[in-house]
Amino acid sequence: MFKIFLTLCIGASLLACSSHLQVSSNRIAIGNTIAGNRSTDSIIKPYRDSMNLTMGKIIALSENDFIVERPSSNLMNWVADAIFIQQTQTIKTKTPIICLFNTGGIRSSLGKGNLTIGDFFKLMPFDNTLVWVEMPIETLAEVGAFVTKTGGEPLSNCTVQNGKLQLNSMPEGTTHFIIITSDYLAYGGDKMDFFKKGKIINETGKLMRDVLIEHAKQQSTLISTNEIRVFK
Repeated sequence: MFKIFLTLCIGASLLACSSHLQVSSNRIAIGNTIAGNRSTDSIIKPYRDSMNLTMGKIIALSENDFIVERPSSNLMNWVADAIFIQQTQTIKTKTPIICLFNTGGIRSSLGKGNLTIGDFFKLMPFDNTLVWVEMPIETLAEVGAFVTKTGGEPLSNCTVQNGKLQLNSMPEGTTHFIIITSDYLAYGGDKMDFFKKGKIINETGKLMRDVLIEHAKQQSTLISTNEIRVFK
């Protein structure tokens, strides 16, 4: 009973005090627009202008529209070939080397005409790096089956026929081959679980996008090939 009585007393006291509480406020008009901070804008502007200048720099020419289209397309072939050439042009090894990437990683097309650095940032907006993975020769069928199931992925220096990965060259007695791919895929991304059976032998640290930009500069005019590399 005492607890109930105490609670009622406290409640009554609060009600009594509430009549003395006053809350004042001022209305602040909010317009449809907010004026920009000129000081902040003056600081940002040089960086913004520099970025726009960099992104707008023309580095190559395209005489064709480069698009993604399964099972193979000129853009899918160009991306894989560009990285294969850039990564292997100074490498001498008897171990077969191929490139394999995912179609979903190509986020834009390349239109006919002048190509800028900004176009390649749209093409490859993620900071994925290149990784070399040594795979046992027994995984050829597994890799081929995956590419066949997805309907086609960017490939270089190989084809997929009858569900099996066919290397363009495979010396007698070959026990391993190397796949150059992205760090995302090398660690099992996009359900490419077969990479778990391989061994990462080189994390290049090189961004895929930077390698593509370098190759585009070297080619000057992009080479288009619609060669079919995945046969259903």
